[in-house]
Amino acid sequence: MSCHSSTHIFIILGASGDLATKKIYPTLWWLFRDGLLPHHTYFVGFARSELTVEDIKAACLPHMKVTDEDVECLSAFFSKSSYLSGKYDDDTSFAQLDAHLSSLPGGADANRLFYLALPATVYQHVSTNIRTYCMSRKGWSRVIVEKPFGRDLQSSEELSAHLSSLFTEDQIYRIDHYLGKEMVQNLMVLRFANRIFGPIWNRNSVACVVLTFKEHFGTQGRGGYFDDFGIIRDVMQNHLLQILCLVAMEKPASTSPEDVRDEKVKVLKCVAPVAGTHVVLGQYLGDPEGEGYSKLGYHDDPTVPEGSCTPTFATAVLYVQNERWDGVPFILRCGKALNERKAEVRLQFTDVPGDIFGDRCQRNELVVRVQPDEAIYLKMMTKRPGVYFSPEETELDLTYRSRYKNVKLPDAYERLILDVFCGNQMHFVRSDELREAWRIFTPLLHQIEGERTQPIPYTYGSRGPDEADDLMKRVGFRYEGTYKWVKPHPT
Repeated sequence: MSCHSSTHIFIILGASGDLATKKIYPTLWWLFRDGLLPHHTYFVGFARSELTVEDIKAACLPHMKVTDEDVECLSAFFSKSSYLSGKYDDDTSFAQLDAHLSSLPGGADANRLFYLALPATVYQHVSTNIRTYCMSRKGWSRVIVEKPFGRDLQSSEELSAHLSSLFTEDQIYRIDHYLGKEMVQNLMVLRFANRIFGPIWNRNSVACVVLTFKEHFGTQGRGGYFDDFGIIRDVMQNHLLQILCLVAMEKPASTSPEDVRDEKVKVLKCVAPVAGTHVVLGQYLGDPEGEGYSKLGYHDDPTVPEGSCTPTFATAVLYVQNERWDGVPFILRCGKALNERKAEVRLQFTDVPGDIFGDRCQRNELVVRVQPDEAIYLKMMTKRPGVYFSPEETELDLTYRSRYKNVKLPDAYERLILDVFCGNQMHFVRSDELREAWRIFTPLLHQIEGERTQPIPYTYGSRGPDEADDLMKRVGFRYEGTYKWVKPHPT
């Protein structure tokens, strides 16, 4: 039974790693600087490396965006920070960690947040030791787990069973940082707070839905880590599938976390495992005419195993087999070393019936751009200005940096870590949600790895394999290539 405690301790396990120094410490600093954390909050780093707080500070500073005015505040932040070294599978190390937490002001009864910024291989040892030695005496304890949540359905189920044997579901926060992005969180408001979208958000009006995640860089020396997982596990099975849920789900009974997550699970239960015939896999080659990293292909990364068949690009088509979406293709596409950096949701609507303009009309599209340059725009037809009477493609454009000039959008991790402090699990992945996501992709992953499926080569900086465009066209997406965005003229 937990009681209210005003003291909070945020423990970063894996404090010496890239995720901690580049993301978690900087995020905690921004929240601290902006006065968004509870007043009595302490930060404790734990890792195997023999380090000091000064070492952590030196590693984090390049990523913390500190201004001259922040120097005093930064000193206060690090004065509330401490660091311990220890082994993840060692009982004594965690007993020492607990003693240290209890020695902080109000520490024995403080609320404790444990962030596992660690490889999944040590989750079992670490989570067991947290449960045995480090839980708060009177406050609450919460555990934040980073993806990947397993490698397939079986390993994910084993990890979920292990965690649920130690913690209750309301103590476990499986973090997918895409659920903290402004435009991903906006999908629910866009859908359920606007009358105009409700009647057309279904199979009667939507021809297809395209969910895109593109990076313009390759593995750049981190191919060894990437090769263990590949693009499907790294992006498609989590980020893109989460967005699919928000696009496809029914209106929840309320905005409470459980009501929202219930609806997401219902969507996933309507999706059959992805068929091999509805997938295109690619792997990038160096561009001989490129510069720097773009000259290097995936296999030129020295950390990538020789002869690796791991895809760096994938396009897959899923179908949500329910009354609202039956027959509508949901096209998920993601890749590295492509022609641009972009993440977006694109609903392409069906053709206007009874066309009177002689095939000069293009399909309407509603596009929600997640990154970069957050925007919502509706591609539509209008009369060409002047003495003409012909249709022309244009857009209704809500570009955030134009509409909200002085608004600073918080980083995804800022929102999500704040949610953990507040106990709000809406933007975190529930265990049954995770199970359904792995059910959809595990057969394909086993097939690819069992048969050592050779991905199609594509050039660094291209759109990916042509076969992916062919697949999209085959299932009903239409790309005309006629639309040109014109920057608005200053008034």
